[in-house]
Formats: sequence, C-alpha cells, structure tokens
Amino acid sequence: MDPYPAKVPRDMCLLDARASFAEYSKEGKTVSLAGRIAAIRGQGAILFVVLDDGKAKLQAVFKKDTLSSELFKLFADAADIGDFISVTGTFFVTQKGEESVLVSSWAMAAKSLLPLPEKWAGLQDEEIKLRKRYLDIITDPAVRDMVKKRSAFWQSMRSFLIEEGFMEVETPVLENVAGGADARPFVTHHNALDLDVFLRISPELWLKRLMVAGFQKVFEIGRIFRNEGMDAEHLQDYTQMEFYWAYADYNDGMKIVERLYRHIAEKTFGTLKFSIKGFDIDLGARWETYDFSETIKKVTGIDIAKATLKDVTAKLQDLKVEYDAKGFNMSRGVDTLWKYCRKKIAGPGFLINVPVYLEPLAKRKADDRSLVQRFQVILAGSEMGKGFSELNDPIDQAGRFADQGKLREAGDEEAQMNDADFVEALEHGMPPTCGFGLSERLFSFLMDKPAREAQIFPLMRPKGNKEHGDHKEHKDNQRKIAVAVINESAMREDWQRLNTAAHLSASLGAHVGKSLLTADTISTKDGKKINLNIQHAIMMKTASTNKQMVKLIEEANELGLEVEEFTREMIETTSDKKVASMTAKKDFKDIERLGALVFGPKEKVESLTKDLELAE
Repeated sequence: MDPYPAKVPRDMCLLDARASFAEYSKEGKTVSLAGRIAAIRGQGAILFVVLDDGKAKLQAVFKKDTLSSELFKLFADAADIGDFISVTGTFFVTQKGEESVLVSSWAMAAKSLLPLPEKWAGLQDEEIKLRKRYLDIITDPAVRDMVKKRSAFWQSMRSFLIEEGFMEVETPVLENVAGGADARPFVTHHNALDLDVFLRISPELWLKRLMVAGFQKVFEIGRIFRNEGMDAEHLQDYTQMEFYWAYADYNDGMKIVERLYRHIAEKTFGTLKFSIKGFDIDLGARWETYDFSETIKKVTGIDIAKATLKDVTAKLQDLKVEYDAKGFNMSRGVDTLWKYCRKKIAGPGFLINVPVYLEPLAKRKADDRSLVQRFQVILAGSEMGKGFSELNDPIDQAGRFADQGKLREAGDEEAQMNDADFVEALEHGMPPTCGFGLSERLFSFLMDKPAREAQIFPLMRPKGNKEHGDHKEHKDNQRKIAVAVINESAMREDWQRLNTAAHLSASLGAHVGKSLLTADTISTKDGKKINLNIQHAIMMKTASTNKQMVKLIEEANELGLEVEEFTREMIETTSDKKVASMTAKKDFKDIERLGALVFGPKEKVESLTKDLELAE
C-alpha cells in the first residue's frame, strides 16, 4: 500500500457524516471518510478506531469478517495513532449506542513517522508549544479554538467595513521611505533594482494617496514590520488594519470605532464583557474620554505644557521607569511618561488632546494649535488602536517632516522620515479625512494572552542558534566590508591622502547608506542602551604603484564587487564636465588612481586585499 498517495476516497467531512448519519444508515449507503487516527482500542478480530478530521470525530470499526484478511492484518501491523487514513463502509450503531462506520476497505492517506504528544498530558514545554504549534493545535482544543477565533476576528472586521461602504485595497510592503508611524524599520535589498528598501511600518501614506486620488472610503488588512523590542504587547511582524474616510473627522471616527469594536467582540467571542490583565471590561458600557495632559498631571504631577526635558527625565527616574537614552528628547520623554500613566486606565475609552509634536500626521485643533485631533482607544491599561483627523495641509506636513528629520539627525531612529513624494501628493489636494488603525494586539488582549501566544506561528530563534558555532559562521559569511586602497606613489602632499580617504568614505556612504553602517547595542547594568562600534566598517590599505591599483580594480570588477574610484582628474578640478572631458582622452590603464574603495562580501574583499598593508 502506498503510504503517501496523491488522493484517497472521501465523500464528505466527518461533521457532515454526523449530520447525515440517520439517513445514510437507514438506506445502507456506502460512504468513504478520512481523518487522523486519534485512538485505537481492541484486539483480535475487532478494532475500534477514532477518526478526527479537525471538524469532528467518528468511530470506525474494523472486523475480520467484514474486511479482507490482508487489509485487516495490514492495519493491525502498520497503522498507528497519528496516521491519516481513508475508510469505506456503512453506518451503524454499536451495542453501546455509538454511531460508527463499519469498515469494508481502508487506505493509508499519510503515514505518520513520529509519534504525537501523549493524549492527556499534551505539550508541557512552553517553548515547544510555540516552536511546534501544529502539535499544540492537535493536542490542545483551546489553541485550536484560538486559531478559529483569530480568523473570525479579521473576518468580522472586514465584513463590518464593507457593509459600511469601505473598499478593501492593497498597498506596497517594500518602500523607499518608511513612513506613517514612529518606528524603526527593517531594511532589505532589492536585487533586481539594486536598491536598499524598507519593509513598511504602516500603509498610511499609501492609503492617503488614494484619498488624493478621489476614493472616499478605503481600508487595508495587511502585514506590518517594525524592527523594535519584543514584549507581551509588541511584535515585529504582525497584522494591522487601517481605514480612511473622506469628509469625516476624528469625532466621526470615534463613533464608528466604538461600533466596530462591539461588532468584532460579538462576532468573534459572542460577548461584550472581558477580563483582561486584571481589568473587567464592558465594551457595551459608555466609552469615556481621557485628556492627555490632564491625565499625566493627575498621575505624576507633571504639567507637560510647562515642563522641560530635565523635569520629565527626573520624574521618569523618580518613578523608576526605564527608557532608551539614545536620541532621548521631549517627545520621547512625554510619550514614555504617558505610557506609565495609561497602565492605570481600564477603559473602554478614547485618549484625546495630544500635543502636536507627538503626532506629525494629524490635523491641529482649531481652538488650540498646539494639540491635534487624535483619538486613541484605551483598554486594560494599553493602546488598542489610533486615529485622527488627517493632516492635509502640505505646508504644515512638510514642516513637521522637517522637525522629525532633526530628531533623526539627533539620534532618534524612530522619528519619521521625510517623504517628499507624499507631500507632493498632498499638494494636489486631499479632502478632509479621518483615518484609523488597529493591530492584532486587540485580539491578543481580548483573548487575554501575550501577543506572541496569540499568533499562530510566532517567529522563534532556530533551536541552538546562538552567537557562536554555525550561526556565527553564517553571519560572518553574510557580512560585507569595505577596503579603501590609497596609491602611495600618487600622493604628492599629505592633504591629498586625507582628501582621497574622505572622498572614498563618502562614496561608500552614498552607495550603501545604513545597510552597512549600523551598530548593535549593548546594555548597562541599569538597563540603558549604548551603541557598540563595529570595527573596520571601512579599512584603509595602501598600494605601491598605479599599476597595482589598476590590477586591483580590474580583479574587483571581475569578482562582481562594488568599486568606487578617485582619480587625479577628480582632485585637480571641481568641475564634473572637466573631469569627464579629461578622462575621455585617456585609456583605462593610463588613468592615475589616487585611491579606490572596494566593497562587498567580507571573504571576497579580504582575499583580494590580503597582500596590501594597512595605511598608517
């Protein structure tokens, strides 16, 4: 018998078989069913086998007098718990009153080579539960139910929005500029375009472009990637929904979001009442509003309108709240202070009146230009979705992007990037719009589970994968380095050596940007982060003759390495046209190279430049 056939007989699922049992047994119809063997009992001339196909269970009875001796013996000898099989037979009720199928033939659908976890104990190791989630689903009905609820969660949201007249769309995941949120993006390389790109941190700016294009109600449910810390509420790879509604403001947004959350809860969980992290939540109750500044002042005594960064930092230290000192500024300080305060709020409700420096994409309030029209859902001490009256003033938007750019230059890696293309889109006009987004964090909270456990297959570090052994060797093989080679024979003065090195270093920065020049962080005893220098991001070496330089460049090109050159013509004039004209009069081998920068895989570059001495 083929242990892995492409197809086996199957007329219906076991749930439908249960529903049709009375009709089929009365008429004596023959039926083919399939499922995984969940249990085997009995011996000798009769075996009782429980089949489970994920929707229902049904007993199959194997008897020697109704099954050929060869098939009966093969099943008794070869079939195990965990195997997928197909059985053909007729329905009947056993003497104990159990609905069953009397098997007349059977076939292996897929032979299980490894045993399933023990039926009653299941999986006990929490890491194995997440690493081998398929086994956890088999053995734990609660996990199987969670997977079903997760599907219902997103489907209920989708059906609600479509019923409200929203159109579902898809927008890019790979971006030249990562925008729409304050977050550190993942960086990857697009080989076909030879371009470093970001995995999106939000679909916001693309969806707003559709508002510019004239659509009035759009939404997207898709994957988001944020290269940030991991805890019970935060993941780096997760699903998020965002909708945009033309000619609506944040007051309209709060009304529809309140209805949306109630719809999701009823359709997914069948209730509006939840117990989450020690809070009793009733989504059917009146939703409160919480003023940002007043809440912080009430809890901490800090008036953020008058406080300085020194005041905020001192208060955080007094409250023993940890924060990342790198790029720390007033907006990060106030946001950290708020996150401390929100832990005391049960909700449901909306946070409003947030300072403009915390929300670069929201419209200012008409009666107080220092605040924005933002609303944030608060549940069980955390943020469960955010929306606002969208900023559609291109001049204001350009100014806020510029302010965010200054924060990035000061070291705030989560500050937003300047998306000039989006500003240009706004210059064509975008109607007044309300936007809102929520992530799967809401689902994990309603399940009262850590975000990681509420995912079906959370990302896990490969078993045994640590910073040594095979993993370290793999990482070393993936690293790239750059070697700048200085032609000593061409250096007439010291300033030329320095100038050449500066040009080559700048060319590397222009070419690869942050894909190379990033640093890991190390932690101090008190939890503060410090950037760790990466040694030899650029190494300086020397060549003795121009002939050696030319040979090096030609070999680097043959190896497919990136090569940047700095020539005599480049140092003697600042005119690109003159450099081009002078270069066009010479053959490749006759161009005097003051230096060259070779960049690429570490192993290739080191092998190519191993005989060159380090520059003094």
